Amino acid sequence: MYFWYKLLTYLFYPFANIYLILRKLKKKEHPVRYKEKLSKITLEKEKGILIWFHVASVGEGLSILPLIEILEKEEKIKSILITSITLSSSEVLKKKIGQSKKTIHQFLPLDIPIFVNKFLNHWQPDLSIFIDSEIWPNLILKIKIKNIPLILINARITKKTFLKWSSVSSFAEKIFKKFDLFIVANKETEKYLKDLGGKNIKNYGNLKFAKSGFGIDEKLHNNNLKKITDRKIWCAASTHPSEEIFCANAHSLLKKKYHNILTIIIPRHTSRVKEIEIELNKLNLTTCLYSKFEEINNNTDILLVDAYGETAKIFQVAKYVFLGGSLINHGGHNPIEPSRLGCKIFHGPSIENFTEIYKFLKSLKITKQIQNNEDLNQSLVEEFESNKTYSKQIIEQIDSYGQNVLNNVMNEIKKYINI
Repeated sequence: MYFWYKLLTYLFYPFANIYLILRKLKKKEHPVRYKEKLSKITLEKEKGILIWFHVASVGEGLSILPLIEILEKEEKIKSILITSITLSSSEVLKKKIGQSKKTIHQFLPLDIPIFVNKFLNHWQPDLSIFIDSEIWPNLILKIKIKNIPLILINARITKKTFLKWSSVSSFAEKIFKKFDLFIVANKETEKYLKDLGGKNIKNYGNLKFAKSGFGIDEKLHNNNLKKITDRKIWCAASTHPSEEIFCANAHSLLKKKYHNILTIIIPRHTSRVKEIEIELNKLNLTTCLYSKFEEINNNTDILLVDAYGETAKIFQVAKYVFLGGSLINHGGHNPIEPSRLGCKIFHGPSIENFTEIYKFLKSLKITKQIQNNEDLNQSLVEEFESNKTYSKQIIEQIDSYGQNVLNNVMNEIKKYINI
């Protein structure tokens, strides 16, 4: 199986530049930095220990910030490289680590042998750390040929992904045996990795519970905050097609009781914002884009977020959050960020990707499953009327859990870099 995969990547090599240019024209790639995916590297490597983290997208990038914060304080570590794939991840990471003296970001090269080899020869990492479920066969095998330690942390494999790997079991075993350590995010992944041939598997819990100091003071600008201070606010985050309409209908129901209701919608993919805006306007709802916050007024029904990396600011003012991906067959999205910021979380029935996290949060009585518009409407009315907030004890429990996970993961990393 690997022979065919490698052959396909070789065959794709002559078309790689054209492929990325086409994506650039669709605004899916950075206009200049897309060349990093061809291993055209402009940054120089500092002498000394370099730790390399690879994340797929925004959520994974944010999850490693508490680790970065600790590692930056280690004198022996001279550089920390973060690679990612998506344009949104680069934008968010730039906001978070832009002022860092040690940490740099670049895009991961395409998984083509010539690009992978050039990338590793340039950076020569002392430790490679992949996050979540990022598996790139050519890159992984080349890392091990160069005897670079390789760890997968906060590993998460869904049943769907497991079944795909199981269909090519010998190929899967060849890849997963190359990892020196797996630190998994849940028991399900622990079981799946063992079945796929993974060794040295440890389970400390989900790293996304750990708190980061990066951007901790980020809040809505006072001028913007003043515009919505007198509104009753709730938020729908990481929404997918059809879920925005669901939330819009819930807003219409709420509006019958609260004339000052404001719904904030943060779509999973901001590229859909214009499409969503058109759909909402057809429902006679007045919208305002987050990028034009100064235009919001008392008649605005929906604040539509058209930027990445703003969720923490929103969760600080909207304490009741519906998480998307849970009304469709998607498996839900991670509820950790709003839970750490003191939000009550509502979700649909499809949360199988985060079962253990939801179980923990449910035990703290800060999540609730809803079935339809009326259910969400009634639940939000109850929250608005009671005006309940988290007890300090609940937030401390979440922070304590996250700190414990962070300490354990950090101790494992230190074993590979002798600090």
